[in-house]
Amino acid sequence: MILLQLSAGQGPQECCTAVALALKALEKECRQYQLKLSVLAQEANKETSGFKSVLLQLSGQQAKQIATHWQGVMLWVCQSPYRVKHKRKNWFFSGQMFEVNTTSLDQQISFKTCRASGAGGQHVNTTDSAVQATHSASGISVRVQSERSQHANKRLAIALIGQKLASQKQQQMSQQEQARWQQHQDLQRGNPVKTFKGEKFVPVK
Repeated sequence: MILLQLSAGQGPQECCTAVALALKALEKECRQYQLKLSVLAQEANKETSGFKSVLLQLSGQQAKQIATHWQGVMLWVCQSPYRVKHKRKNWFFSGQMFEVNTTSLDQQISFKTCRASGAGGQHVNTTDSAVQATHSASGISVRVQSERSQHANKRLAIALIGQKLASQKQQQMSQQEQARWQQHQDLQRGNPVKTFKGEKFVPVK
């Protein structure tokens, strides 16, 4: 399973807008290469439109290749749509690819089905389609009820746990490794893997 997380990091609302524009550009690219793109999770920007982060699943023959091209620090060069007199025009966001071995993870996760809650009508009230998944070694647990079928929710739960495990591994690096990683990220800001320009988000690199 190929996952791609687009993130605005700690950037301002312009960076969140860049993530939303990047998602549209990626959707267009996936259609071009006949790939299926699914949004697994998203964190919206509360101040304006856009996303602080989105977690995507890419499926198809060239999924890994396309996701790899979206990995790293990226740049949107544009006058701020929110602060007209703002001098800054460079807005950074990033992409991180995760390759999740669902077969291996499935054996390490315990599943418990439960009734979905919240809005959704009769289907939600009568079907035990929600899934509570727990990774035995780490204790990471997620509850998924966004999909109609139990099977789909189980698959999504595996993906989310896989992404959380990868993120946890990064957070547990030693302070020295963290400093080295941060330096690498800072250096990458001067050499983005992708650059887009203007309100139409035109790729220039």
